[in-house]
Amino acid sequence: MEQNKFHKEFKLNNNSFASVDELQAFTRNFSDEIYQFLEAWFSDDDAIIVNTSGSTGKPKPISLKKEFVKNSAKATGLYFDLQANTTALLCLPTAYIAGKLMLIRALTLGWHLDVVEPNSNPLETIDKKYDFSAMVPLQVENSLAKLNFIKKLIVGGGVVSNSLQEKLQEISTEVFATYGMTETITHIAVKRLNNFRGSKKAYKDEFYQTLPNVTIYIDERNCLVIAAPKVSEKLVVTNDVVNLISDVQFEWLGRFDNVINSGGIKLHPEKIEEKLSKIITNRFFVAGIPDEKLGEKLVLIVEGNQQEINIDLAQFSKFEIPKEIYFLNNFVETESAKIQRKKTVAKIFTK
Repeated sequence: MEQNKFHKEFKLNNNSFASVDELQAFTRNFSDEIYQFLEAWFSDDDAIIVNTSGSTGKPKPISLKKEFVKNSAKATGLYFDLQANTTALLCLPTAYIAGKLMLIRALTLGWHLDVVEPNSNPLETIDKKYDFSAMVPLQVENSLAKLNFIKKLIVGGGVVSNSLQEKLQEISTEVFATYGMTETITHIAVKRLNNFRGSKKAYKDEFYQTLPNVTIYIDERNCLVIAAPKVSEKLVVTNDVVNLISDVQFEWLGRFDNVINSGGIKLHPEKIEEKLSKIITNRFFVAGIPDEKLGEKLVLIVEGNQQEINIDLAQFSKFEIPKEIYFLNNFVETESAKIQRKKTVAKIFTK
């Protein structure tokens, strides 16, 4: 069957393979997680089962057609001009879709893929340069000193803070934020974060740009709806509130299920957090808690010891100012280290 093949230029940790059996024999001794995934990938089934990250709810298994997974890999290769013999670094866990897709891109497009242990500082022991990699924001933050070892980098799994984005302006690596989810087989849109080719336009004005064969519009909630027939048979109706710039561009405002209705004013936590990221270095988020007068009251929750925070420096409108600040030693996380907001808030009020 077609899926029981891989590109003849594919290499894994500098090893070439003449057959699937040879590749599987190598990964059996190298990584049990990768071995099990490739066993499923090279099986006769026309789909693979992957789990969602669980950042907005309980992780759930999703069936993805292998044909669609390969289409996603090809779209990334086309958009970023990553052809056969591209050198790439996999530093994300292959338990989740982002790590799996790095493997499939390499197999499908004929990349030379190196795999390192996924941790918070993946470039620490790296001494060679790569054309492409994918990271989460924490990995990028901890890799700034060696980020120029990567020519093109996509960042997903969380919001890139203002402070990190400012640091990226001094780095030669082409860095892109990605928008997508397990249901769309990773990203369907990307946003450049630095290297604006000499343009004086502020990086904040950059919008997400869709990949080829993706159509977008909004529903009655102003949430993004995605039609991407190459990677999903169904329309993907998201809970992401967006500002539609054009039929191929959008500005992400925040999660619909995070919107706080405080005294009739709708507040997007993510936009408030963007302003707060200039003045708070610890992990934090804002949330709405029940309030008799306002319906919901805006509060700020910071991870770590109590500290002085000068809210005035964030340049808020009067509605965006948190009414209270709470400090918590540790946030509740998913297995992939994403903050579980509702469980973290519950932890404060069930003490």
